[in-house]
Amino acid sequence: MFKMTPNIMRNLVVRKSTRRYPAEVREPFAKVRGELVNDIERCIFCGTCEIKCPSQCLAVDKKSCVWVYDPMACVYCGVCVDSCPAKCLYQKTQYRAPVCERLTIRMQGQPRKKGKEKEKTQEAPAAGAGGPEVDEPGGS
Repeated sequence: MFKMTPNIMRNLVVRKSTRRYPAEVREPFAKVRGELVNDIERCIFCGTCEIKCPSQCLAVDKKSCVWVYDPMACVYCGVCVDSCPAKCLYQKTQYRAPVCERLTIRMQGQPRKKGKEKEKTQEAPAAGAGGPEVDEPGGS
């Protein structure tokens, strides 16, 4: 007990080494991996991010074009960002703000056209009199 007394007295006088987090926020480092963001317009719903994710916080439904992300389970490792073939995933340099309840991010995208369907939609306006392009829902 007497060996700890000098250490206890020094800790009472010295400045605290921790900060009061929500009140005092420190600027992040230069190459910090922060909040995960998906540019859903560029996403091809291949499911590579879901397969590569070590914490299994991502889920991709290819048929209904839904991308689901659980930020509470994410470890912000960046493996999904590095493995995305469409480069639609990126990480901000800021961390997600603290929340009191569990949050799940669900994003609905548009189905991508296959090679032959894409050619037909590109040829159709050229053959017509310049009418508006109409995407038919549910095309596979």
